[in-house]
Amino acid sequence: MNQYDIILDAADIDRIITRISHEILEKHKGVENLTLIGIHTRGVYLAKRIQAIIDKIEGISIPTGDIDITLYRDDWTRISHNPTVQSTDITFSVDGKQIILIDDVLFTGRTTRAAMDAIIDFGRPDRIELAVLVDRGYRELPIQADYVGKFIETRLSETVNVLLAEHDGKDQVAIAKLSY
Repeated sequence: MNQYDIILDAADIDRIITRISHEILEKHKGVENLTLIGIHTRGVYLAKRIQAIIDKIEGISIPTGDIDITLYRDDWTRISHNPTVQSTDITFSVDGKQIILIDDVLFTGRTTRAAMDAIIDFGRPDRIELAVLVDRGYRELPIQADYVGKFIETRLSETVNVLLAEHDGKDQVAIAKLSY
């Protein structure tokens, strides 16, 4: 049986996404050559939310896409022998762009590495940065987020479950603790 501890509610998530949006604009001094790419599944919704906030602040809708990294993962055969591959939708050139990859949770770094490999297949961006809602540590690869909503200390036996209204009907982040 699993026990859940809610660590972020809808209001917390809204504040975090707003803060990350402002941090992006501050660091980039605007939106020139800036693009967002959300990693399926929940990173796509986070990217669209950040795009909307930046649009509200700057009055410019920056190009936003989404990417499926399933077949780029080095461990996809361990996950499933019949992986579900979702669509990738990048309708703009990535050449010379400042790309911000967006994901819900940063854990081992393998998803981020796979996303970078996938983006490079589309062209050569000037820079790739990473924004995550939750960083839970335990890296297997030397990858670090440029924008972090919340650092959460977890055990390897725990999972971080991100729920977003667009996919799950509500906004919430919870830690699932295995109990015996």
